[in-house]
Parts: sequence; structure tokens; C-alpha cells
Amino acid sequence: MAKFKNIIEFIRTLYGGQEFVPLHEPRFLGNEKKYVQECIDSTFVSSVGAFVDGFERQVAEFTGSKYAVATVNGTAALHVALLLVGVERDDEVITQPLTFIATCNAISYIGAHPVFVDVDKETLGLSPQKLKQFLSQNTEVVNGQCINKTTKRKIKAVVPMHTFGFPAKIDELMSVCSEYNLSVVEDAAESLGSYYKRKHTGTFGLLGAFSFNGNKIITTGGGGMIVTDDEALAKKAKHMTTTAKIPHAWEYDHDMSGYNYRLPNLNAALGSAQMELLPEYLSKKNKLARDYQNYFEDSEIDFFEFGEEGRPNHWLNAVVLDSLEERNKFLEETNSQGIMTRPVWKLMNRLEIFKKAQTGNLENAVWLEERIVNIPSSVIMD
Repeated sequence: MAKFKNIIEFIRTLYGGQEFVPLHEPRFLGNEKKYVQECIDSTFVSSVGAFVDGFERQVAEFTGSKYAVATVNGTAALHVALLLVGVERDDEVITQPLTFIATCNAISYIGAHPVFVDVDKETLGLSPQKLKQFLSQNTEVVNGQCINKTTKRKIKAVVPMHTFGFPAKIDELMSVCSEYNLSVVEDAAESLGSYYKRKHTGTFGLLGAFSFNGNKIITTGGGGMIVTDDEALAKKAKHMTTTAKIPHAWEYDHDMSGYNYRLPNLNAALGSAQMELLPEYLSKKNKLARDYQNYFEDSEIDFFEFGEEGRPNHWLNAVVLDSLEERNKFLEETNSQGIMTRPVWKLMNRLEIFKKAQTGNLENAVWLEERIVNIPSSVIMD
């Protein structure tokens, strides 16, 4: 199709005419090699080392959090964050169906059950209105606990996701959750550098979880981070992620079932160098989004744009096709021509493992699933 051909040519031009254009590849343009070499020279390449502590300080300072605890990946960060707010086996956690499976995996690790509530079309994130509707129709608060009237289980937490770096209406979600005594854990995996009403994502809820996977805006190869303003929770998070070992000069003693989730110093060295480049990356990504926006103004295809209340990091840019059929044609044509594009994830409630999960009306998520496609969004340096 001619309109797809023009888009392919435009994207290839943006990326200097390269034959294959990835969806999102990392950039290593600063002190990465230097810091990794320093780490190797020190012999502290595992979960103890100065770069881990330094990386935590960098992320805490950048996001405006009081505390940050580094983990091996974003899923581990989310898993521990849910444990910290008291989620237990057979509890329920409300989240959105339009998300990466890691969100639901973290819930499943505990033996808890996801409940799916619809998203907003304009944010791709959990809808405050749909959440309020679901809670008012399906739950009651008994002795301070939110109880699902259908399943009789306790609902302990709500996990909104800032999809592709676009902030959810997190202040409204916080207000709804407060009415029902629900803890909020933000899945901010994709949103480092994103703000909602001038406050960084991941810092509204009791805890937030970030990811530094190889395809994120900055990477540690594999890594994650828990952020919080609660000192006690931060200390417990660090304890739990270091096998719950009680500090001692030589004894091995553990006071609970912990996890070997601490980020290695080697990865943190890479992350520290990447954090130094983050402001520049955000600037370049903002420019790329504007270039896409200008191009698609004269196109038959809509470019996904965010409202004025938030400032996204533009991790992954997206277009909105007219139908599932057109979406599939676009995916086939772009990928066959070396332009890597990807559909939004299959809705979580459609996966075999979550087919029995309770859901609300998911009309917005279904509409988006049939139309949203991510287009190449790697940082373009001059």
C-alpha cells in the first residue's frame, strides 16, 4: 500500500537509510566501558560494590524518591513491591489487561490472582473511572479490608502501568484506591523520565518499579529498581532482595525467606554511565516524537499523542490503525521491508493462564489491541 511505503521510506530516512531499523536498541555513548572496566579491576562484579549504591542514588535523585533499591530486573522489583504492601497467596490484585506479562507474572509468583479493569484510550493506562465503577459494583470494605463480593477474596493492591512511557491518570487512581483502602504499586517499568503533573511516575504510589532491560530508555543489560519514600519499606526491600541475610562479619544467618534479587555491580556500572546520558536521550526522544507527529499530520494514519497533563519519555512511539485488518497489513508490510514494528501485547485475559480471571468491561483495551502498533523509537544522535 502506498501510504505504508511512504511511512517506511520516512522511517528509514530518520535512521540514516539503514536497511534494518530495530524497534528500540540501546546506545552506549558515554562512560559505559570505563565504568565496567573499573568494576572488573576492582573484582567486585557481583551483588556488592560501589556502583550498585551509586546507581541507586542516581535513580532516587532523578525520580525525586527518597530511597531506591536495585534488583536484577523489573519483574523482581514488582514482585518484591507487592510483597511489601502485604499481598499474600489467594489475595487479589487489580491491574490492566493491556500490559506486558511481567505485571501479571509478579502477581502470580505470590499465588495471588489478577483482576482486570479497563484502560483509558487517551493514556493506555488503567482507567480511574472504570476502576471506580468496578469497585463500587463488585466490592465492599469490611473491617478496613476491600472484599470482592463475587470471589470472597481480599483485594490488596492496584497495579497501574505507565504504558510505553505514557503516564496513567495516577492522581485520580490514587484517590479511588484511597476510598477502598487499596495500596498502589506503580508498574513504571517503561517510564523512566516520564512525569505526570510535574511529578515523576513511580513516585505516587507507596512503591514504584522500574526496568532497565536492554530495550528500555537506559539499560543495565538486565536490571530493575524499587523506589519509595518509606524508609522502613526501603530497608525491608534491600533485606529481602539480598537473601534476607542478617549482617555479620562471618556468620550466615537469615530471618525470613528472601530472594537473590540484588543487582550485580557489573550491571550497575553500566547503569551509572547510562544515567549520565539520560537527559540527552530524553531530549532526543522528544525530538523524534515531534518529527513523527509532524509527519503523521499529513498521513491517513494517526500518531498516538498524549494529553497536556503528562510529559512522557517517548520510550516507544505508536500509531493507531483503522482496524485489526489494517493493523495486520501494516505489520506485515513494515517488517517484510526491514522496519521493525510490533503490535501491542495480547490482552492478559486472553492468555490461557488468565482466562478465568475476573474482568470488568474491557472495551477500550479491546479497541486498542486491534489498532495500536509501535514503530522504531531508538535514540537518534547527531
